[in-house]
Amino acid sequence: MIPTVNTDKNGILKRITCFALDMDGTIYLGDRWIEGARDFLRAVEAAGKKYVFLTNNSSKDPQSYIRKLGKMGLEISREKIVTSGMATIDYLKKNFPGKRVYLLGNELLQEEFLEEGIVLDDKSPEVAVAGFDTSLTYRKMCIICDLVREGLPYISTHPDYNCPTETGFIPDAGAIHAFIHASAGRYPDHIIGKPNSYIMDYLAQKASVTKDKTAMVGDRLYTDVAAGVNNGYTGILVLSGEAGMKDVEESEVVPSLIFSSVREMIPFL
Repeated sequence: MIPTVNTDKNGILKRITCFALDMDGTIYLGDRWIEGARDFLRAVEAAGKKYVFLTNNSSKDPQSYIRKLGKMGLEISREKIVTSGMATIDYLKKNFPGKRVYLLGNELLQEEFLEEGIVLDDKSPEVAVAGFDTSLTYRKMCIICDLVREGLPYISTHPDYNCPTETGFIPDAGAIHAFIHASAGRYPDHIIGKPNSYIMDYLAQKASVTKDKTAMVGDRLYTDVAAGVNNGYTGILVLSGEAGMKDVEESEVVPSLIFSSVREMIPFL
C-alpha cells in the first residue's frame, strides 16, 4: 500500500536514530539548497540524532563534497560522507587485492583510487571499473569496451542512468553501462552503489549504525528507496528530485514513507 504523502501515522521517524541522505535531488540541486534542507539537518541534530550523506555520484571525491557543502554554508567532517567510489575501493581491496585496474573515471576518482593504493593501468589491467566519468572520451570508451569484450572482471561504481542538475538531467553511469553493453555485450558483473547491498553494508560499518534504526532518504525509487527497503533500512522517498507519484504508482518498490521534501519530515522527528 502506498503511504500518504507528508504523514507518519505509525511514528516511524521517531524510532530512527540516523538518516542516510542522498545528495543530488534530496538535499540540493546544483549549488542550491532544496528549500528547508538546512532546517531539516538542524532539526535532526536538535533531536539528538545524526545524519550521513550517502551518494552514488562517483565523479567527485569526499573532499569535493566537503568543499561544496562548505561553500553552501555547511561545515562537515569526512566521516559524514560515503560515496560509491569509496565503497568500490573497499570492494576492490577485499576482492581483487593488488590487481591492476583500468578505471573509467574522471581525475578526482582516479586520484582517490591512487591515494588508497589501487594500481591503475590502461595497458595491461586485470580488472575493468566503470564510474561516472564526466571527462568521458571516445578513446576511453573504446578501451573499456575492448577489456569487457575480452572477459575481464567488470565492476561499476553505481547504476544511476541520470544525474539531476539545476537545469535537468545529464547521463550518468547507467547510461555508460548501456553503451558498453551495446558494444561489448556485457553489463557489469558487480555494481557497488545503491540499491545494492555492498554499499549499504559498507555504510553500516563505516558510520557505526544499525540498519533497523537508520533511514535511507532519497529522490529515486530504483536506487535510494530500494537500497533502504531491500537491505534492512527504512526507505523514504522525497519528491524533490527525479521520482514523482506517477513513478511510485508504477514501481514495484514501495517506500516506507513519502514526503514532498526533507523539510516536511521535521515535525515527525
